[in-house]
Amino acid sequence: MVPLLSVRNLTIGFGKGDPVVRDVNFDVAEGETLALVGESGSGKTVSCRAVLRVLPKVAQIRSGSITFRDGANTTDLVTLPERAMRNLRGNQISMIFQEPMRSLSPLHRIGNQVVEVLWLHGRKSETSAKKEVLACFDRVGFPDPERTYSSYPFELSGGMRQRAMIAMAMVAKPKLLIADEPTTALDVTTQAQVLGLMKELQRDTGMAMILVTHDLGVVANMAEQVVVMHKGRVMESGAAEPLLSAPAHAYTRALMKAAPQIPANATPKPIEPATDLILEMNNVSKTYSMRAGKGWKAPSLIYACRGIDLHLPRGKTLAIVGESGSGKTTAARIALGAEPPDQGGQVLFRATKGADPIEVHQMDRTARTAFQREAQMVFQDPYSSLSPRMRIFDTMVEPLEIHRIGSRAEQRDKAAEMLQMVGLERDMLQRYPHAFSGGQRQRLSIARALMLDPSLLVCDEPTSALDVSVQEQILRLLEKIRDQKQLSYLFISHDLAVVARIADEVAVMRRGLVVEQASPETLFYNPQHPYTKALIAAQPEPDIHRPIDLDLVAQGAGSPEKWPERFRFAGYEAPPLVPLEPGHKVRCHV
Repeated sequence: MVPLLSVRNLTIGFGKGDPVVRDVNFDVAEGETLALVGESGSGKTVSCRAVLRVLPKVAQIRSGSITFRDGANTTDLVTLPERAMRNLRGNQISMIFQEPMRSLSPLHRIGNQVVEVLWLHGRKSETSAKKEVLACFDRVGFPDPERTYSSYPFELSGGMRQRAMIAMAMVAKPKLLIADEPTTALDVTTQAQVLGLMKELQRDTGMAMILVTHDLGVVANMAEQVVVMHKGRVMESGAAEPLLSAPAHAYTRALMKAAPQIPANATPKPIEPATDLILEMNNVSKTYSMRAGKGWKAPSLIYACRGIDLHLPRGKTLAIVGESGSGKTTAARIALGAEPPDQGGQVLFRATKGADPIEVHQMDRTARTAFQREAQMVFQDPYSSLSPRMRIFDTMVEPLEIHRIGSRAEQRDKAAEMLQMVGLERDMLQRYPHAFSGGQRQRLSIARALMLDPSLLVCDEPTSALDVSVQEQILRLLEKIRDQKQLSYLFISHDLAVVARIADEVAVMRRGLVVEQASPETLFYNPQHPYTKALIAAQPEPDIHRPIDLDLVAQGAGSPEKWPERFRFAGYEAPPLVPLEPGHKVRCHV
């Protein structure tokens, strides 16, 4: 079979430096999925950007050929004129980029940006183009496609923005789709549905796909061919089944070993009543007013959180799990005092054991300053949480300067100590963030959060943007710091394998509600709620013989009106959260 795309002896370098990609070879056939697998910096993304010729200006394709075959026509993309290349981009070859906030215009509505693909290539009239985009929005999992069409990027969560990028790449039904970590920012249920959608489109259109990922579970569910890259070179390549079943190269085996998985078995463990709580959230709700697109229409109400009751014992980890838009991050922001809850909600914080509780949203300036020293946050995106204009030293000591702690020499020593704690070197203090990899930047974010010696750390998806080996390092680091400093974690994630490892208690959220709450051992081996079952079923495993059960995922992640009768409800009239056994609560009809 003649491949749709052939890459031969591709070598790419930056400026006068050594090549970052050396002699890379791979083929993609029509209707086939090729997975490019490897850690950050392995050359996966650079190789794919070379296909579309969207490399940085300092990059050069030093040797090799990239051949695209469209029927009887054969084109070398390396030498193709720019005007002809523009006709190919987005039309016959599309790309889903990894960082949606950098790829979407902040000044234009989501719908206008996606529909532009159809306008530019003269495919559709304005009315039919909008209709097709709305249908695509529905297929990639937007609960309200019309509202999304009229929204700006800043009004969507990170996962929702990634869905918009996927819709933009797929709406023109290209012959080749290059997907650069397309599901990194997505929750597992949406990831499963999007992967299923991509497979469906492949069957319908014969589209080929290059999937760039570090998630071997995704590879096992999607790919027919696999290319493993490390430091710009191909380590191993071949058909997916034999490669994943018995990897020959040591690097591939190391990647397989580092992939997080829900443990195969465990004994359900009840949660003991806690006597020393560092954080309490009682009856916390949050409602936002969403402006209508037209002046004469009343604004709509968005219920981000509804009646949340969460208790975090000192020195423990409470994980909040759920899909994008479930209210996880909103709950975390309310816990830190960054967002006020609706009337009737209460957040209590105890800095030390036996101390009187402080009501977080009723503090004066002095009390708030003291609280901010005790409670810090590690953000999801290590790229945007560090200022590109500040050296690491200035970024690290900024919290100490704000709180007027220590002399300049003491601040420098403290910064060096925190860097060493997260596994980085003292001489890195004079560098800028761009000189660090994604995993190193996340370590820097953790080190900065620890500068004030807090007692509570809120971790908002701290490993979602990292490849599996770096993710394993960050989890080990968080566990080590928690044990050394007796920290308490409020851990936000959509990755159940990560949560199974680090959490003492798990609360599962969906559309603002906690639907089930228990210890990881109880939750993962005796799940009761259909949404919890969907989350577990949607977790991809690096085993080609255990594909994701899309039917089970679709039922649990679907409308509450279609759930089994015990859990079913319509609108906002949800059943109560009731205890089934000590430490295990489920939202169901009694």
